Amino acid sequence: MSITIKKCTLEDSRKLQEISYETFNDTFKHQNSAENMRAYLERAFNLNQLEQELSNSSSQFFFAYVNDELAGYLKVNTDEAQSEAMGDESLEIERIYIKNEFQKNGLGKYLLNKAIDMAREHHKKKVWLGVWEKNENAIAFYNKMGFVQVGTHFFYMGDEEQTDYIMSKTLI
Repeated sequence: MSITIKKCTLEDSRKLQEISYETFNDTFKHQNSAENMRAYLERAFNLNQLEQELSNSSSQFFFAYVNDELAGYLKVNTDEAQSEAMGDESLEIERIYIKNEFQKNGLGKYLLNKAIDMAREHHKKKVWLGVWEKNENAIAFYNKMGFVQVGTHFFYMGDEEQTDYIMSKTLI
């Protein structure tokens, strides 16, 4: 299995939108109403929103290709782009999404390690993320990778308030 990482640019906005819709929908559609899923997808992944995020110098997106096929993506934030005020010494992993057919092959670990390497390169002391309290597979994965729960925050899926665990890993 050959993995290639490519930094996304504004020209990638439509491709980013497509993979965002697909991976988010596949991950969460069975646990949320169709109306709330539709509302969230339209708000979070409309082209204008994605172009704003791609234009923010404190946010970076990376496509992951497996054998030259787009398999998933990573989004990281620093500074004011973080979704919570965690300070200048932190890097947020906002999204790691992988297409179903590429899951359970180490790609999530690869992307997580890419984010940790970026944090170290930028002299960050902590990497953190938010994960839905009902996403048991992701929570188990992050625990296995050395993350611990340090708090919670609310997340809106359409009109439904949900709880995300804030998980953090201190870098040495």
